Amino acid sequence: MFKAKLLLIGPSESGKTVLANFLSDTVETVGGEYCPTQGVRILEFESQYEGSGDKSLTCEVELWDCAGDFKFESCWPALMKDSNGVVIVFNPDMPRHLTEVETWYSMFISSQGLQDRQCLLMAHHKPGSGVDHGRPNLASHLNRLPLSHSNLEEDPEDVRQGFRRYLENIVQTLSESREREEMSIIT
Repeated sequence: MFKAKLLLIGPSESGKTVLANFLSDTVETVGGEYCPTQGVRILEFESQYEGSGDKSLTCEVELWDCAGDFKFESCWPALMKDSNGVVIVFNPDMPRHLTEVETWYSMFISSQGLQDRQCLLMAHHKPGSGVDHGRPNLASHLNRLPLSHSNLEEDPEDVRQGFRRYLENIVQTLSESREREEMSIIT
C-alpha cells in the first residue's frame, strides 16, 4: 500500500477546505460562514484507485489543506517537505485568483521540481455560479498542467473521479520512484 502526502493550496476563499472535506468524507458543522484555515489542516483517509489488471488498490492519503494567506509563507517549506503532489485550487470567476495561480505554482511546484503529472489545477466553482468547462486564462506554461473543474453542487462524483485519476498518477510516480530506488540498491 502506498502513502501519499498531497498539498491543497491556492488563494484564500477558493474552496480548498470545502474540497478537502468532500474528498476525505469529513463532515464539519461549520455552517455557511467563511472561516479561513489557520496554517494547515491535515486530513487522513484511504482512497481506492485502479491498479494494474483492473485490480482495485488502496492508498493512504494525507491531504494537507493549506491556508491561502501569505502571512503563513514562513511555514511553507515545512509543509512542502516530503510532499508527493500539489493541487492548486482557485475560483476561475475571481480575476485575482487567476493571477495568483502562477505564484502558487512557482512557490510550491517549481521550487520542489515536481513533474507535471504530480500537479493538478482545480477550478472550483462556488454554488450558484455558472460552470464554464473551458480553460481559464492562465499563464501559458500552466496550460500543460492537468485541469479539473469542480462544482460540488452539480457534479460531485465527477470531482471525486477526477481526484482518483490524479491520485493514480501520484501512485504511479511513487511506484516508479520505488522501483528506481530498488534497482539502484541491486546494481
